[in-house]
Amino acid sequence: MVSAGDRTKRPAHSSVWLEGGGRTPRTRKADQPSGLDRERITAAAVRLLDAEGLAKFSMRRLAAELNVTAMSVYWYVDTKDDLLELAIDAVFGELTLPDPGPVPNPNTDPVSNPSPEGAPAPEGAPAPDPDRERDPGPEAAADWRVQLRELATGYRALLVRHPWVSPLIGRFLNIGPHAMAFALCVQRVIGNTGLPAHGQTGAMSAVFQFVYGFGTIEGHFIQRCTSAGLSQDEYYREAMSAVLAQPGYERDFRRATELMAARGGDTVQEMRERDFDFALELLIAGIEAMKRRDGTAD
Repeated sequence: MVSAGDRTKRPAHSSVWLEGGGRTPRTRKADQPSGLDRERITAAAVRLLDAEGLAKFSMRRLAAELNVTAMSVYWYVDTKDDLLELAIDAVFGELTLPDPGPVPNPNTDPVSNPSPEGAPAPEGAPAPDPDRERDPGPEAAADWRVQLRELATGYRALLVRHPWVSPLIGRFLNIGPHAMAFALCVQRVIGNTGLPAHGQTGAMSAVFQFVYGFGTIEGHFIQRCTSAGLSQDEYYREAMSAVLAQPGYERDFRRATELMAARGGDTVQEMRERDFDFALELLIAGIEAMKRRDGTAD
């Protein structure tokens, strides 16, 4: 166990998962509280972060929640950052991941746009592009859109359900088993789009950085409404009324209110759902357009 002094003096390590700490819990000593383990501590941390937010979270507060001493917690995790990293991975485990199919074998699977019935290309024909993604086949090609929507929707819900996650994602490597399972599933689904390999990371960024931004703002807005003791619709009406009452803002916000009325929906949540669905469809259409441009359409 790392001492309190060492925890404050040593530089932060890069990831709890790289030191074996994320996988191998210590053996409990006789004087350690019974029933306490890393899984229970992590689950309690997630509950506390959900209830009180990241700013109020501390190891002392967590220990009080568990009815143990802070040093008892440190027997299982070396630092607060270690615990936050474990908590992030735990919530990624809540995601339901689709099955994107087997990883293609480059030695046996045909490349995109193969010759008829697997015949070799005619003499003099250009060699296959090594940067071209393997042909996912008609079944996978028909499913990638559904699976991409499922992943994007699940990721958004995670960010809304746990608003403390979004400010921490860029702080850690996120290489725990659940986070890696999500990342690898995203890679396979994007691979099944038929986009060339050089364009796949851009497609992942377009979709999931959009979802990250959308889910982060949504989660923080809901948090703000809860703190104010108002529903989302009440908060929105009060905020807009206050803004529109100011002559300097009325003209600038008139167009915004017209656009919000045009998109439809009776509630803030309904309007937000329409925006998310439309934006995601734009991104999927963009992937399909890029495939046609590169000659890899289904």
